[in-house]
Amino acid sequence: MVEQDTIKLLRECDSGVKMGISSINDVIDYVSDSQLKTILKKSSDEHERLKTDLQELLGQYHDEGKEPAAMAKSMSWLKTNVKLKMNESDSTVADLMTDGCNMGVKSLSRYLNKYQAADEKSKDLAKRIICEEDELCADVRPYL
Repeated sequence: MVEQDTIKLLRECDSGVKMGISSINDVIDYVSDSQLKTILKKSSDEHERLKTDLQELLGQYHDEGKEPAAMAKSMSWLKTNVKLKMNESDSTVADLMTDGCNMGVKSLSRYLNKYQAADEKSKDLAKRIICEEDELCADVRPYL
């Protein structure tokens, strides 16, 4: 049970981190404020570090991880592009990032509760991801 829950939690974390990286990459070219761009770049770099840590843990279980669901990725891309075409502003970027962070925190918190038998290393990594999402959300708040 521990190993199954651990792998399932790590897969969901992997999918979420990949989605976060993709979302940041989708919006960063629309940002005009240099400080906001720095915030997004810093968060992208941290997401990449988390992804590396996830891949290492997944490798210990001989698992490839999980790509974000195609439908979720498509809907995110569509929402991002429609909103930015209607209003290409730092405020729109901050709004999109806030929505994405909140969704990530909600999803990963749900998975932490669902996969309670996961090992502590994996749960700690999930909590690090949640903290990163919370931090990004707080950092972009002044741009809303």
